Amino acid sequence: MCDYSLHAVASRPAELGETLVSTTFPLTTTRGFASEGDPNVAVCLRPGTEVAFEDEVMRDGLVFHRKVGDRLARFRQIETDQPQRHHDALEFANGTIVLVTDLTTGQRAKVLQLPAMPSDTAARPATGVVREAAPVRP
Repeated sequence: MCDYSLHAVASRPAELGETLVSTTFPLTTTRGFASEGDPNVAVCLRPGTEVAFEDEVMRDGLVFHRKVGDRLARFRQIETDQPQRHHDALEFANGTIVLVTDLTTGQRAKVLQLPAMPSDTAARPATGVVREAAPVRP
């Protein structure tokens, strides 16, 4: 997913094994991820995507950059019931949750795992022969 404020930016889904870079996109103050080779296209992550940063992650603070204290994170969305707020976040292995837009720019992360695609078999009715259960005998 890409945050609501990146809808005017060209985007594509993340690919397994690719390296992403935290960046600010033209004509927006929102930060997100882009590929190394195409910094003007937002790379969108689906909830459950796991990433590993090359170095300890840094986030913006009120005055100084702050260390998160971890490198491994899972993408998720938070406060989705509140429109006009950033929802894209990373939950780190140490429990820290950081909005993607709060990451300092230039940080590199590798996509380790993509979430499973939802199965459409649950939405389709089952086909075939329906058998009655055999009666239980004491």
